[in-house]
Amino acid sequence: MINYNPKDWFSTIFRFHKADTSRKLFPLILVVSAYSAIIAYLEIEVFRLSEKSFLRNIPLMHTLLGFAISMLLVFRTNTAYDRWWEGRKLWGGLVNNSRNLAIKLASILPEDEVGQRTFFRKIIPAYAHALQTHLRSEATRTALFEKAIKKGHLQDIDTEKHIPNQIAARMFRHINKLYKDNIIDGNQLIILNAELQSYTDICGACERIKNTPIPFSYSVFIKKFIFTYIVTLPIGYVFNLGYYVIPVVAFIFFVLASLELIAEEIEDPFGEDYNDVPTKLIADNIEKHVGEIL
Repeated sequence: MINYNPKDWFSTIFRFHKADTSRKLFPLILVVSAYSAIIAYLEIEVFRLSEKSFLRNIPLMHTLLGFAISMLLVFRTNTAYDRWWEGRKLWGGLVNNSRNLAIKLASILPEDEVGQRTFFRKIIPAYAHALQTHLRSEATRTALFEKAIKKGHLQDIDTEKHIPNQIAARMFRHINKLYKDNIIDGNQLIILNAELQSYTDICGACERIKNTPIPFSYSVFIKKFIFTYIVTLPIGYVFNLGYYVIPVVAFIFFVLASLELIAEEIEDPFGEDYNDVPTKLIADNIEKHVGEIL
């Protein structure tokens, strides 16, 4: 996630980050500019179309469709941002629940239970790291646990199966064993249950966002709509703008395509893009705070 000062206009406007849409769209902007130049040259120099040509009425179509495309793009970006914000709230909940569980365990566990405190100091952050890698590429989701497994901290974790579920189950089994060994009583077991259950709830909600993209037909329709809108722009506006239609069409394409590009990037908030939720940083903070508490 990119950290910046939203009140600093100058650096924001003139700073070109790798995540900036202008970098990603630059090749397409050149293509659109070249297309607009060809259309302008054909209509002005080759066919010498006059203002009486029926093509002069095409801008009327853009006027009528401008409101429709703006509403579609607003809905598209709002829907994508809702997914991003929900993902951020879920990870905020994971931070709070991890702290609450650590605080309760620090108060409940006797001071002489050093081994139990060490176990939870390692297993609680392990869940956050497991969820972070689970929501990313499946090929790399087990990398974090190879070292831990070799050290014996997570010996019974099967890296071929759902790792967050296994860690949550191990935490619950361990707390249940503490209850059976009379280290904690029934009331304390009930108190700890809410935080334990919240881990699976958060994981399921994150998986719902990850595995349910925007409907394909909706996304394809918006792209086709933008393409048709841009392709037909220079045909009609050449009569009013002449060769100035080239930068005008390029700028309009940049604005419309940027909105769609931004929506595509933030609708999956658990990836490795520059504007995604900083799950790795949040998991590291959980590990730090739980270590301080326990």
